[in-house]
Amino acid sequence: MNQSNCIVAQSGGPTVAINASLAGVIAGVKSSEKYDICYGAVNGILGILNENYLNLSDIFADDANLEKLKTTPAMYLGSCRHKLPDYKDDDSPYVYIFHQFDKLSIKAFFYIGGNDSMDTVLKLSDYAKKINSDVKIIGIPKTIDNDLCMTDHTPGFGSAAKYIASSMLEIAHDTFIYAVKSVTIVEIMGRDAGWLTAASALARNEYNTAPQFIYLPEVNFDKDKFVADIKEALAHTNNVIVAVSEGIHDADGSYITSSKAACDQFGHQQLSGAGKALEFIVKENIGVKVRSVEVNVLQRCASHLASLTDIEESFAQGKKGVTIAAEGVTASMVCLKRISNKPYQVEYTYSAIKDIANEAKSVPREWINDAGNDVKPELIEYLKPLIQGETAVAYKNGLPDYMDVSHLHKCN
Repeated sequence: MNQSNCIVAQSGGPTVAINASLAGVIAGVKSSEKYDICYGAVNGILGILNENYLNLSDIFADDANLEKLKTTPAMYLGSCRHKLPDYKDDDSPYVYIFHQFDKLSIKAFFYIGGNDSMDTVLKLSDYAKKINSDVKIIGIPKTIDNDLCMTDHTPGFGSAAKYIASSMLEIAHDTFIYAVKSVTIVEIMGRDAGWLTAASALARNEYNTAPQFIYLPEVNFDKDKFVADIKEALAHTNNVIVAVSEGIHDADGSYITSSKAACDQFGHQQLSGAGKALEFIVKENIGVKVRSVEVNVLQRCASHLASLTDIEESFAQGKKGVTIAAEGVTASMVCLKRISNKPYQVEYTYSAIKDIANEAKSVPREWINDAGNDVKPELIEYLKPLIQGETAVAYKNGLPDYMDVSHLHKCN
């Protein structure tokens, strides 16, 4: 009997929940009558181009390992940031990839990733259509940036938001102890979309109003207005805390950074220094105690502070990817549709990849206040359900006990 196998890979930046989606794919294959073996390509699409595979069906035959995978951070299969050329300009990598699919009897390919990964899904889908391949190409979303279109929110975002809000509350506690005028600038990841920075507002409670100001890339940043905001706040409180996206920019579109940014393979500027730039502005114009904190990659792999909602939804989306592929769906990405906030309910569905790849979902302007320095209650209500619940992470010798990923750091 001819085998019908599938292959899965992970790409882009890591998250707390991307391995939960991988676990969902593996679990979906195990319970499927459509596929025999689930292979894993190591380091994204490069794993196929380099013929570097793992037999995930063997490795995760034990359900205990599958459960452990769900709470292991980052990517068990490793990642890459590799941009495929347009097949009309150079089809050689496509010919090779689909030759590998034939060689391994692959009938479905699942790519777990964010915006750039969905570009790969689109390109492979277009080429599959061109050559009349029956391989189903499915995107499974992930990104802490929460900027994929056609889905309510993305796997990984809820856990990162929980980490940001928790860290902001802890920074506030640290700041409150000094009875001196101070400003603390907290720079948070987010080049084009401010979802993660907006999540800092969840730190506010009955005794904490920090962050007093939130600046997102969806609104042009005005230096003079920023200085006025800080001066006004300092007139009423000793400690002002500001949350700022790394991608804030002025009305001309110039990023507010302390240094010139380089670009990655996909042409995205690799930003840093927005917090430091604002620190300098406060020093020069206000002259109070000021410091900047850059929350860089820590929230991407903080499984000890994961959102249970995020992990469960990520696992379910991985399984959904297998289900729709088995039903004959291709050139699509798994999506979430929110049914209600109270009680919180979602529906698992999918959308055509052509409507998702190379697009970005921004925070709606109507969810940001008129002054452009805070978020509205509608955004808080959107965010709250996504950070609920805690995961049961196993510990060993006082530290989290994660899956062994030694296969990722061996020299080639």
